[in-house]
Amino acid sequence: MANRYASRGGWRTGALLIAAVMGAPLLSATPAAAAHGAVPGDFNGDGYRDAVLPAPGANVSGKAGAGAVVVLYGSKSGLSTSRRATITQNTAGVPGAAETDDGFGAATATADLNRDGYADLVVSTPYEDTPRGRDAGMVTVLWGGRKGLTSGTDLPATTAGSYYGLDVAALSTGPGVRTEVLVAGYEGAMSFTGPFSSNGTYGQAVENRDTASVGSVALGDLDGEGYPDEVAVTVPLSELSGGAVYIDPVIGGEQQKGNGLIAATGDVNGDGYADLAVGDPDEPDKPGADGTLGGRVLLWYGSAHGIARDAKPVQLTQDTPGVPGASEKEDGFGDALTVADLNRDGLADIVVGAPLEDTGRRNAGQVTVIPGRRTGALGGGAYAFTQDTADVPGADESEDAFGSTVAVGDINKDGKPELLISAAEENFSTGAVWVLPGGTGGPTAKGSRMITAASVGFPQKENTRLGG
Repeated sequence: MANRYASRGGWRTGALLIAAVMGAPLLSATPAAAAHGAVPGDFNGDGYRDAVLPAPGANVSGKAGAGAVVVLYGSKSGLSTSRRATITQNTAGVPGAAETDDGFGAATATADLNRDGYADLVVSTPYEDTPRGRDAGMVTVLWGGRKGLTSGTDLPATTAGSYYGLDVAALSTGPGVRTEVLVAGYEGAMSFTGPFSSNGTYGQAVENRDTASVGSVALGDLDGEGYPDEVAVTVPLSELSGGAVYIDPVIGGEQQKGNGLIAATGDVNGDGYADLAVGDPDEPDKPGADGTLGGRVLLWYGSAHGIARDAKPVQLTQDTPGVPGASEKEDGFGDALTVADLNRDGLADIVVGAPLEDTGRRNAGQVTVIPGRRTGALGGGAYAFTQDTADVPGADESEDAFGSTVAVGDINKDGKPELLISAAEENFSTGAVWVLPGGTGGPTAKGSRMITAASVGFPQKENTRLGG
């Protein structure tokens, strides 16, 4: 790993002043981030991917907001709420203990880290109190095996800091340093590379405090070299609509043109290089600053040379031709984001959550799919789902926030990926997750189902936040 980073001028430890690093002051001392939910992974090796339903607000043994993660095991017939495992910090083999407002499950990521054929689950607990301090944060790897996720180990931060685990990303493109976990935190980010083992060892840990206050992270092979490239997005900066975006951050490195709150990667144009999408859901405080009404998604295309620092991204909004709806104040378009091939055409599609979209009811929420294209402008053929879409269970209600998180994965091994959508504010913030079956041309509302917090064993009446 040292040689790889040396060749790119890689990460080094150094506490630079935040204003000097970012070029703009932080919006506030309180972290604001859009966290990822894990894609389905085959944790028990039966050939079917298993869905991950985080519940970071779940009460555990009387501890409010301690947090939990529910795994629903996939099968030929799809998901069943009766075939599930609920994991908390009180579960045997999991480090730590459930405590009030820990937020276990705030962010999750999936990859086969030790390359044993079983997917592993990375889970963050960003408000965990540790010997490093109050709300220092904690990140745990739950290791897959024949019986599923039955043991866990820590990925420790190396220095003091707050909110370690605001977001996590994991990717395995091969053995050794080609497998990586990236962790966002308020003091910067931590990169862990392989080889990983289920007893808690890893190849190397590198701390990056040069890009402070990281709120979102992503990994993707942006230059086709076979190694994960790191993406770090800071928490919001004053006067801008979001945070600064950095690719493979280095000391004094320049941010990309554009800003946002959440990042995802995938090959949108099918050229063999991962592309970078960044959701920028908020509007700038200052008129004329970078950002747009209702939110946006910015897309940078990867290449043999990666993504240049001065590359201008493609901007996608609800006013883009072909995209359903219209850009309206505080829609939150881009608040949730994933990039995956939904229709099996070899092109990754951009799935965008707009949880504050008004659909006749305030902040009911909407999810939009923008198909990938080999050439030409994106937007054509885009389609959207709400709770008022025919065959989607439930109904639009004010403040549901449908589209709080989005994830894609083939649950029943029919080759047609399912689309998972959460609404964190559904039913007094108990939350819910919808599973839309994969179809020939992409996900379909017909046959979709709604999974509530109560249906997976959470009896509390508010703030479970199933789905993240």
